[in-house]
Amino acid sequence: MISHVTLGTNDLARAAEFYEPVMTVLGYPRVPFERSDPFIMWRRPGDDRPLVALARPFNGAPHAPGNGQMLALLAPDRQSVDIAHACALSAGGIDEGAPSLRPHYHAHYYGAYFRDLDGNKICIVCHEPDGRTG
Repeated sequence: MISHVTLGTNDLARAAEFYEPVMTVLGYPRVPFERSDPFIMWRRPGDDRPLVALARPFNGAPHAPGNGQMLALLAPDRQSVDIAHACALSAGGIDEGAPSLRPHYHAHYYGAYFRDLDGNKICIVCHEPDGRTG
C-alpha cells in the first residue's frame, strides 16, 4: 500500500545523524542513492518498498511539521523500541511518550513516541504478544 514516506528537514546532515542510530537499532539500513536531489533513505533488508526518506522541502521554503501527522516504524522487538526511543532522546529528540504497553490500542501494542529535531512526530512500535516481530 505504501511506496515511501518522506520526512521534511531543514538540515539534511543533522537529520541524517539523528536518524542513523534509530534506524540501525530497528534493522533498517540506509539505501545507497545517487541523484542530483539530495535524499537520505532507509528500508527493511530484502524489501524494495516501503522507504523512509529525509529531504528538504522541494519548494525551498522551510520545513514545518504537520499537526496530527506521524510516522510509525515497526521494531523487531520491545527492547528495540526502548533503545530506539533512548537514541532519539539522547540525540536531542523530544519525548512524546515513553516506551510502554498501550492496551487502549490493542493488548500487545508496545510503543514509544518522540519528535525529531525538525518537529516530526515518530512512533516506534512492536505489535507482537511475545515482544518479538515474526
